[in-house]
Amino acid sequence: MIRRYLPKNIDELAQWYMRYISPIALVGGFVADNLVLLRRVDLWTSNLLLFSYIALAASCILLINLIETGRLRAPWLLKVTPLIPVVAQFAFGGLFSGYLSLYSRSAAFAGSAVFVLLLAALLLGNERFVRFYMRFSFQMGIFFTVLMSFFIFFLPVVFRAIGPWIFIASGLTAVAVFALFFYMLSKVVPEPVARDRTAVARAVAIIFVTFNILYFVGAIPPLPLALKDAGVYHSITRLPEPGFAYRITAEPKLWYDFIHRYNSNFHYVAGERAYAWSAIFAPTGFSTTIVHEWQSYDVARGEWTTTNTVQIPILGGRDGGFRTYSFKTGLSAGEWRVNVLTIYGQLIGRISFTVIEGEPPALVELTK
Repeated sequence: MIRRYLPKNIDELAQWYMRYISPIALVGGFVADNLVLLRRVDLWTSNLLLFSYIALAASCILLINLIETGRLRAPWLLKVTPLIPVVAQFAFGGLFSGYLSLYSRSAAFAGSAVFVLLLAALLLGNERFVRFYMRFSFQMGIFFTVLMSFFIFFLPVVFRAIGPWIFIASGLTAVAVFALFFYMLSKVVPEPVARDRTAVARAVAIIFVTFNILYFVGAIPPLPLALKDAGVYHSITRLPEPGFAYRITAEPKLWYDFIHRYNSNFHYVAGERAYAWSAIFAPTGFSTTIVHEWQSYDVARGEWTTTNTVQIPILGGRDGGFRTYSFKTGLSAGEWRVNVLTIYGQLIGRISFTVIEGEPPALVELTK
């Protein structure tokens, strides 16, 4: 009885996988990436996993074109040919799932929504891409996309630096690796390379330019930095050893304010300090400077006005992020926010809150 529902040949197996297993693998893979496999961007296991997916995708591209050009004609290989695009889909799906996990963890949605949503679209669209993986130009375009997405966070981890020049170097590295792979394909399977050379060059140029535009308008999250914790508080005191924890006094979080990890209302008394707290993850050995940009909303002009900025050095390595804060007095009633930025102006995260004049409710003490 059960046998009747099982695939009877390789074609049916491929269809069966795409219909039943692939959607489950999509959800399961994304959950596994978030909780277990890709916990930190600087772990060698995380980068080895992503590199393995890239190697598997490249192998599938090579194998598909060797079969398509008739250079591989082994009967057993021809029988399993319908499964090769499925394996390619698995490899690219693993990459997009991993990238979405890493970049969404680093992203401040206000600044990086476009790039994160593009990754999400590629991940979801990957379920429909199987038939396109037989097209050489499509293979090359997707492959260059995953290379760019990998190197723009891998090189900052390796060189322990971020900024425009390291991004440009990452893009050029992706181009060089792609060019080397494309050259190898031109020697092994020259027919599709000669046929689609122009289409591939156009696709790579568009993808490269798109990545650069997204970066320089601040739409790509500044990996490997990630905001792990944030909030606005009434006092912050560093406790002595062991552990050098911080004691923080905060307004109690309202039950309906579930979208924030901190209370979005701040009751202010003249002369009091307001403290902006941020814990920023960076890889071990990574040192840089971040910026707290305090802004108030000018209702009359309809725009945010910067009142002051504070530069803060941070050092990487701590799982929970490097803990630091800035403070400000002289707040006025209304909408406020503190942008947590890289020294180059990329948005790592944002603390938004409403200042209300008057005594705060009973404060609670937290230890972080």
